[in-house]
Amino acid sequence: MRGYLTSSIGITCAAALALPPAVLNQPSAAAASVPVPVRGLPAGGTQSLPLAPRTRERVLGQAPEQGVRREDVRHFSLVGVVWDNPGAELHGTVQVRTRSAGTGVWSGWQDVDTHNADHGADPDTPEAASGRVRGATAPLWVGDSDGVDVRVRAEADEGPGPLGNGGRDLLPAGLRLELVDPGADSPPEGSPADAAHAEDDATAATNAGLAPLGATEIPALDREDTERELLELEGVDVPRGKPYIGPRPRIVTRRGWHADESLREKGFVYTGKVKAAFVHHTDSGNGYKCSQAPSVIRSIYRYHVVSMGWRDIGYNFLVDKCGTIYEGRAGGVAKAVKGAHTLGFNSNSTGVAVIGTFDSHKPPAAAVTAIARITAWKLGLFGANPKGKTYLRSGGGNLYPKGKNVRLNVISGHRDGYATDCPGARLYAKLGSARTSSAHLQGR
Repeated sequence: MRGYLTSSIGITCAAALALPPAVLNQPSAAAASVPVPVRGLPAGGTQSLPLAPRTRERVLGQAPEQGVRREDVRHFSLVGVVWDNPGAELHGTVQVRTRSAGTGVWSGWQDVDTHNADHGADPDTPEAASGRVRGATAPLWVGDSDGVDVRVRAEADEGPGPLGNGGRDLLPAGLRLELVDPGADSPPEGSPADAAHAEDDATAATNAGLAPLGATEIPALDREDTERELLELEGVDVPRGKPYIGPRPRIVTRRGWHADESLREKGFVYTGKVKAAFVHHTDSGNGYKCSQAPSVIRSIYRYHVVSMGWRDIGYNFLVDKCGTIYEGRAGGVAKAVKGAHTLGFNSNSTGVAVIGTFDSHKPPAAAVTAIARITAWKLGLFGANPKGKTYLRSGGGNLYPKGKNVRLNVISGHRDGYATDCPGARLYAKLGSARTSSAHLQGR
């Protein structure tokens, strides 16, 4: 998820007196304010805490380090840092440590990926121009916690000028720490979240023909039944002769992972067709159990919508470390739903994200197999060959200018469309085998 910068920002730090640790850990007046309950439904919530200077050090009047420490917050399981301007980058480091709600023990400092702009809606689209979008780090899953300490430090780098950054701010304006509570796996009957499901049958109806209304999963089919279903589906490319399509895999629906449909923007946005699949990692860490995957997804969903200002979760599908496949952005798993996963290439594509971080961590074989299974089916609905090449028109990004027709693998990594580390070096190295397996599942 880390985007490569075309230029670095230098920071010339003036000598300053550092405060004692005991003083640094005291929250400022702003940081000591009551947490802002962005959402307080029984199905989860978000606390948003403003960051404040952590030292007396100033560089031309600016604080090069901000943070907040709180031990009086409600339970949360995922963290991230957001700021006002989505076009501003955070040139520096973000580290967080949390206190376990179960043991009371503080974790060590963990790094949070600061370069998350490679995900998002394409430039000049209604979602990108909504006025609600904010800049943000990647989310980090920390498990059930009730205390937090975060520090954000501008990077020190030599460069021209007194700041080495062309006069720009050391850190983006409006830094806030987001503490996300995914809520219970089963919201209480009659809760607002449950009511939202009842009121928004349109979400479930987008999967009509694949599963009953309100189903928690779409069952797997064998090849014969998948081919029969293909002839009955609307809006897909039915080929002449024998189709090349993988058996439909089991998919946990949004109802299955208990999505609060009242959070997202109403309605659905579609693209023309699905010509390619981009593979991602969520960069949210690997410290979760497979049984916790629905909670992780609800947290990412809430972070994308409430904290970052997107219309819905960005990915079309998510895969956990045990290989379970989950429906992502609403609109129908068999349809060409437009996501916000690969900046510049969200049109005519689908995004599949493996939950975890795979820069140096080896992706589980079950997750790679799941990538092959979901792409063999999804690409097969639109007649795409997983081992083939295709052309996509760039919507604008740091690799390809807007309007450029780009030749890509039908199954590509996020880094193929945007200069980024995503989906991590270890997962990216597995895409060749995923393509081969996906094509084999299609009968090629």
